[in-house]
Amino acid sequence: MSTANTSSSTAVELKIDLPPALATPPGAGAVCDDEGARKIGRGAAEGLLLGGPVIVAHASITARRLGLEAPQRSHDILDALELFAFVRPARFCAPSPTGLALALGRAEPKGAEAQAVALREAAGELLKELAAPAYPNREEAYGLALTLDRAGWSWGGRVINALEAGGIRQRTSRGSGLDVWARLPEWEDEAPRGEAGSAPVDSESARIRLEKLLQASGLDETRPAQSDYASEAAYAFSPRSEEGRPRMLLAEAGTGTGKTMGYLAPASLWAERNHGAAWISTYTRALQRQIDRESKALWPDEAERRRKTVVRKGRENYLCLLNLQDMVQAAQLGNGDLIGMALATRWAAHSRDGDMTGGDYPGWLSGLFAVAPAHQASPANLVDRRGECVHAACPHYRLCFVEKTIRASRRADLVVANHALVMTQAAFDGSRTARGLKQDGETAALKRIVFDEGHHLFDAADSAFSASLSGQEAAELRRWVRGPEGRGRRGRGLELRLGDLCADNEAARKSLTDALAAAAQLPGEGVSGRIAPASGEVNPIGPIERFLAAALEQLRARASENGGTEFGLECALRPVTESVVETARAAAKALADIEAPLLALARHLEDILDEEASELDPSARARIEGALRGLDRRARMTLPGWRSMLSALDEADSEPDPDYVDWLSAEAAFGRIHDVALRRHWIDPTIPLEAAVIMPSHGVLVTSATLSDPSASDPFDMARMRSGAARLIEPARTLKVESPFDYANHSRIIVVNDLTKDDPRQTAAAMRELFLAAGGGGVGLFTAIRRLKSVYERLGPELARAGIPLYAQHVDPLEVGALVDVFRAENDSCLLGTDAVRDGVDVPGRSLRILAFDRVPWPRPDLLHKARRERFGTGHGGRSYDDALARGRIAQAFGRLIRRADDKGVFVMLDAACPTRLFSALPEGTEVMRMGLADAVDLTREFLKVE
Repeated sequence: MSTANTSSSTAVELKIDLPPALATPPGAGAVCDDEGARKIGRGAAEGLLLGGPVIVAHASITARRLGLEAPQRSHDILDALELFAFVRPARFCAPSPTGLALALGRAEPKGAEAQAVALREAAGELLKELAAPAYPNREEAYGLALTLDRAGWSWGGRVINALEAGGIRQRTSRGSGLDVWARLPEWEDEAPRGEAGSAPVDSESARIRLEKLLQASGLDETRPAQSDYASEAAYAFSPRSEEGRPRMLLAEAGTGTGKTMGYLAPASLWAERNHGAAWISTYTRALQRQIDRESKALWPDEAERRRKTVVRKGRENYLCLLNLQDMVQAAQLGNGDLIGMALATRWAAHSRDGDMTGGDYPGWLSGLFAVAPAHQASPANLVDRRGECVHAACPHYRLCFVEKTIRASRRADLVVANHALVMTQAAFDGSRTARGLKQDGETAALKRIVFDEGHHLFDAADSAFSASLSGQEAAELRRWVRGPEGRGRRGRGLELRLGDLCADNEAARKSLTDALAAAAQLPGEGVSGRIAPASGEVNPIGPIERFLAAALEQLRARASENGGTEFGLECALRPVTESVVETARAAAKALADIEAPLLALARHLEDILDEEASELDPSARARIEGALRGLDRRARMTLPGWRSMLSALDEADSEPDPDYVDWLSAEAAFGRIHDVALRRHWIDPTIPLEAAVIMPSHGVLVTSATLSDPSASDPFDMARMRSGAARLIEPARTLKVESPFDYANHSRIIVVNDLTKDDPRQTAAAMRELFLAAGGGGVGLFTAIRRLKSVYERLGPELARAGIPLYAQHVDPLEVGALVDVFRAENDSCLLGTDAVRDGVDVPGRSLRILAFDRVPWPRPDLLHKARRERFGTGHGGRSYDDALARGRIAQAFGRLIRRADDKGVFVMLDAACPTRLFSALPEGTEVMRMGLADAVDLTREFLKVE
């Protein structure tokens, strides 16, 4: 290792000295050193990991496979994923030896020995890449490498030697390299774009644009179904005739139709002709990434594409540079993970847009070693999750990733957003417009919208337009107002954000002081331990906690027969106990005491904007406007919603509002309650969806591969109801385009009819035999986390003996996207998951060839669902509503199985009671076969031709 602070520009020969590499795929272990690769036993693998030095890929997963706890960082454990994150920042890599090999352009390594070889070779290749004279920004990398080495990074010396081998210019400064904010470009404001035009997009133009897009993608001919889809989608981009009468199209496009390109054709054409932004809204991050990739056909030049296409998410998804600076400084003082923070700064310098959740941030980075959650370089610590942004008062405001993205979206042709952002921002803008204020700009141009994954629109609206007064939510509000109050806590309260702006305005200063004092009535840190202690007496502090403690008493009195605290509790609000009514009065008054000074503060800030308009500098104006947005959300939306729910409890004898469901709930984990809530949801959340999003728009396309219900007399009746189209004055058009895939010959659908579905041993045995028959490539879908974990414990060792890796949501230390990335990279691995896996898996090819449901995915019969079943169900006691939801989930899962024309797959339902009618939404030509497990295994093996 070099200890010099300066170096000449002369390159030297790189000598790579690497320790052994350890691979631990399930059921086997292998090591690769200078003598080659060889298999080793578990004891030897454990000794190598604990004794080091050793190269691994994901130290925590490696340790878990050996039955060990996640290791601390040490100089003797060299995680190749950290090396990749340094050498290729903001570049994709699935977190496994296979993922590393594929990221470096190598073939998938099969077996433990091949993985050990690939791991060691990957480390060597990455170091050689650093040593290449053409490696970009090597001086910047060198400065950070010196800091990492001083912090004890296991790769530090080798990285420094590699960089010096390529030649380092004389260093004139000895900076740490951690101050990424000093090297990022600033955003610049531009003149307003103006209102978008109304030039129509005709069907023929959409077909022609689609043909050009396909040619740009290397495809010579247009599929007729895709061309028809693009032609019909143009309707949503035609000008409306009257206000409040948007052009709406409900379009189902079977898997393989190419719907993304189908709607990008008219959307891009409309944006080009009208100088406006078409918004594409998705439900999953995976589809956001896919749409962004496919926009390359529109703008092959990367720089132009970045201007024309912007991926837009909520503020809580992006790196906050001020949070990063705080954590870096703390780590430099010994309070944190300096190595993790340094690698995060390395990523930030190269990230496209600072997106930490589903963007180019390696989500696995913070979980490689055992690091305290508060010190991890994770989104939980580095994004602004609590609305604490100080806006223009931030020293990094001109560098802010969020501000850059917001401004870029105002100039883009395509804004790729998500349902949650579109709805919450539209609701917020609607509230401001109703009070005569301008919209804040993020969705002011939200006039043409494509809702892809439209089958999730109802659920997204349900989440966006609901209210929940819980211990955690109330504690977050207290933190937003008062700032952090515990030792070691980070954050910024209103005093820090607004104190200097209010200093010369006595009325504003008094409102701020009153708000800080009133917020002390809200729950503080540790609220769950006071209202639901694991042992000892309940000890609520303040009126909100007393109300929640009373609510928990009512819950326990009326919901104990529903399974105790294993899955949480819920009960109808009425009849309300006397203690709940009494404590609700005090809680409502406490909230009113907080709301009043916050509203007064907002009015005073608005007065400052008005009265001091000629004196305010742009920075102060931006800070006030940012603070007003936060005050609007909390003082004019959140707090009134909470007070309304509490006030309704004082009218116990009155009839409940027929549009809402109010109930009490408690969330639990590991048999312990960790939060209690009073909840309110719309029975039909498309009412606010229609008012806030659909009606103000000019054109809306709702599309999905599973939008219609073939079993209904009108296949699109449910889609109209769940999208808000049912109440439109101008009826929505409908379109159904069939998939071009040959499902009859390329898929098999089996219902196994000789299992006891409530026995996890039988479920595990069935999945084991089916996955072995398929040779891996299996996904197991579960309707309950408890059953998933129980099956995993039994299934993992069995598959390991066959050399088949098994991964699981809620078990492995990886978020869902990273799990799917690993599953996609490894052709023969298996994955267990719940709804998030079903919705997020897009795995064409051999990696996914069998999919098994543990039981029928009926909707959970909770209070909210029962109310909706009563409202929307028709006949058979609401059975049609339940059937439609279950059919949709089965169809969505089946759609994950066949993603390309040459894919083959087996769909298995392990619930003998599954009615045949639930399969009616599957493609024509498919046949449901009922048989015993042994026959299902034989059919799977024969159909997939696994030797």
